[in-house]
Amino acid sequence: MNILYIDDEPDIREIAEMALELDPQFHVRTAASGSAALALIEDWMPDVALLDVMMPEMDGPTLLTHLRQDARFENLPVIFVTARAQRSELQNFSTMDAVGVIAKPFDPMTLSSKVRELIG
Repeated sequence: MNILYIDDEPDIREIAEMALELDPQFHVRTAASGSAALALIEDWMPDVALLDVMMPEMDGPTLLTHLRQDARFENLPVIFVTARAQRSELQNFSTMDAVGVIAKPFDPMTLSSKVRELIG
């Protein structure tokens, strides 16, 4: 399964990549920004994308809007990853055409199982 993880924090990207690749079926690529992610997926098709909500250039919800405008990605499962884990905000993120939300800090040992749970 191809997983795209987008986050502007290099340490979090590295931890997420290592944690997800503990699952031998996961093949992970990362991007530091929304525009870098859009460039990456021009020639690599993810099966699921994990988007940081708060990024400087293009936030996760804006990136999701861009993805949905491309027919190739209209059904791509998207999971938001956020440090803003208050109940009202989590509910708001869940209404944005995402399959779920993972709160930061996440547990690296359970990240892959959480992704599997959210994408069914």
